[in-house]
Amino acid sequence: MKKLIFPLIAALAIFQSCACGNNNNSTEEAATKAETAVVADSVGYIVKVGDIAPDFTCTLTDGSQVKISDLRGKVVMLQFTASWCGICRNEMPHIEKDIWLKHKDNKDFVLIGIDRDEPLETVVEFGKTVGVTYPLALDPGADIFALYALRNEGITRNVLIDRDGKIVMLTRKFKPEEFSALCGMIDEMLK
Repeated sequence: MKKLIFPLIAALAIFQSCACGNNNNSTEEAATKAETAVVADSVGYIVKVGDIAPDFTCTLTDGSQVKISDLRGKVVMLQFTASWCGICRNEMPHIEKDIWLKHKDNKDFVLIGIDRDEPLETVVEFGKTVGVTYPLALDPGADIFALYALRNEGITRNVLIDRDGKIVMLTRKFKPEEFSALCGMIDEMLK
């Protein structure tokens, strides 16, 4: 009996050693993945000022497509929005009046409202209801939004991108002072 127990104990010890080694590797791998996981700022952005804007292609409500990296050389403003967002509904007429109508004829400026995970008909009606004429794009599954902020974080958000494709300003919610600074920065960049 003792002859059988010793090999069994030895086999268990070897098995446990192998299993622990595998667990340690898994733990190390998990720790490495956690270290490289996305880190958000206090308002949920995963990008920061100075970063190159994440690239994407979006479909506008008129069916045309725009690829952000193709807009290099232009000042680009992205506004993340949705029809159910009360703050967005409050901010959008200001964007229309103070930014879009002022700069829409400037070939060096692009403004795109990116509607979070709503169907085409809803986005078109939303634009009409709020009274905006700037281009609106679809964002199925909030996949574009998730390139810039944690997927489940709130909107409204504005991302201002310079001619080199770098993010120069990030806003969250509609705050008059911050919005005024955004307008001033766009004016300055388009001089």
